[in-house]
Amino acid sequence: MPYVVDFENVSTVGLESSPVADALAGLRANEARYFRNKYQHVFTVEPAADAHDAVDRVTRILSEERGIVIASPALEATDFEVEGIRWTYVFYESGLSINVLWTVADAGKRAVGFKLSDGMDVPAELSAFKFARQRSKLAGTIRGSFFVIKGQY
Repeated sequence: MPYVVDFENVSTVGLESSPVADALAGLRANEARYFRNKYQHVFTVEPAADAHDAVDRVTRILSEERGIVIASPALEATDFEVEGIRWTYVFYESGLSINVLWTVADAGKRAVGFKLSDGMDVPAELSAFKFARQRSKLAGTIRGSFFVIKGQY
């Protein structure tokens, strides 16, 4: 069942099995606030079991682009388009959030972003990446990295 993420009253709904559930909920709320403020888009997620296409798309891109296989199970995902940009988000039990964005126009941006919840270690499969730090009132310290997608998906 879809869940509208509330960034004013942060909740761990759907993320309870994560060892960093509070921080992951803050990270998810931080993303919801970004999309509400920038695009007036309501950020809605659903259980990963109900969002096979979104999870499979992220898994395929990571595998084909960089040979990355995420060890942690996916908890929630969402897939939507705003202002000509297609976004796919997957939130993992470990506290990892992965987003894939690509502009609908042929020659546009295509990238994968990683965000680590406050308190989680860098997963071994992402150890080759350097992570920048960002402070968030909702999520504490967020560490993030990205890579540009070369292929067409």
